[in-house]
Amino acid sequence: MNNNSPTKILILDACQRSALAATRSLGAFAHLYVVTSDTVEHTLAGSSRFSEQHFTYPDPVKKPDDFVRSVARFCCSEGISFIQPMTEITSQLIAINHKQFGSTIIPFSGIEIIRSIANKTSLMLLANSLSIPIPSTQYYASLKEWDYNKETDFPIVVKPSLSRFEHNGEWITTTVRIVKSAQELSSIISKDNYLKYTSFMVQEYIPGHGAGIFALYRNGRRKAHFAHRRIREKPPSGGVSVLSESVAASPTLISYADAMLEKVRWSGVAMVEFRISDEGTPYLMEINTRFWGSLQLAIDSGVDFPLLTYQAFTGSTNTSGEYRVGLKLRWLLGDFDSLYLYLRDARYTKMQKFQRLAVFFTPSFNCKNEIFRLRDIQPAWHELGNYIKNIFVK
Repeated sequence: MNNNSPTKILILDACQRSALAATRSLGAFAHLYVVTSDTVEHTLAGSSRFSEQHFTYPDPVKKPDDFVRSVARFCCSEGISFIQPMTEITSQLIAINHKQFGSTIIPFSGIEIIRSIANKTSLMLLANSLSIPIPSTQYYASLKEWDYNKETDFPIVVKPSLSRFEHNGEWITTTVRIVKSAQELSSIISKDNYLKYTSFMVQEYIPGHGAGIFALYRNGRRKAHFAHRRIREKPPSGGVSVLSESVAASPTLISYADAMLEKVRWSGVAMVEFRISDEGTPYLMEINTRFWGSLQLAIDSGVDFPLLTYQAFTGSTNTSGEYRVGLKLRWLLGDFDSLYLYLRDARYTKMQKFQRLAVFFTPSFNCKNEIFRLRDIQPAWHELGNYIKNIFVK
């Protein structure tokens, strides 16, 4: 490769909305050549005009070793300078096997630091040592240590230490459960078999609302930050954000995030999640060391995390402090699903459903569509085609 050749960047997990945001961000620069990749040939990010090339790799969940070998060979043969995983599983597999990737830049800390953050048990202990509020917590190495029949003070939260972990050659996905009764607890114990061989916590339930800090760090120093609030989610009771708005970041939450990530000298992006109690106290919930679903909102608001991450790991000192507050981002098809779930839910009155319908169809002039962009329209057609196909398949 000569000095005038563009720098090749590989973006994994191209079916993710965050991958599309990163592809559009980095692909807009003439000196960067973006390659997208996933387990399938036709993907959301791969359909973007900013994706110059696309390749498929084995399923990292079912065949992790094959995935690593395939991606490492591709990086070597194609001269990939920078690799950007978008999910927890691919990030950890790349970090664990970093030696196979030679000189390709991997934009986050080593696997031991990742595990110290991703493991919610060790994270709670770290936060507690730094006087950062956490819910009242009991720690268990496995189910055999917990006499769950003695639990009487509901609701409680059963939270596995890891969101995903490898077991017998495959990745297991765990779930955080809010348990409201002894009967419900017995049902969950029989359903979540992974509790028999993984550590977990039992925490008090904190009424209130969620809040988070999205940030980029380099050796424990914050380079950029962002915050948003969720307006609507899928499902409506709480889940993936389908309509969000940029907001000013809380200085308290920033100070807590800085304290923890400076302590472990974290490098890379991080999503630090809190639960704000009805009294206003922020309690740490978890830290995710990957890009988040509504990444496009941060980019639109003025914090281009994919570009800043690339710059931070390739020698640039660029930082981002201020950003536009009050900008909204809408994932239209996700919002449509949320509306459908809301309308069919018997818990809501007819008046509430009518109001939700009215709000859904009311135009907003300070809101951008996440997928549909006139300068890059093909991903919207790709998503719509898959959406219609899935309706008929079901």
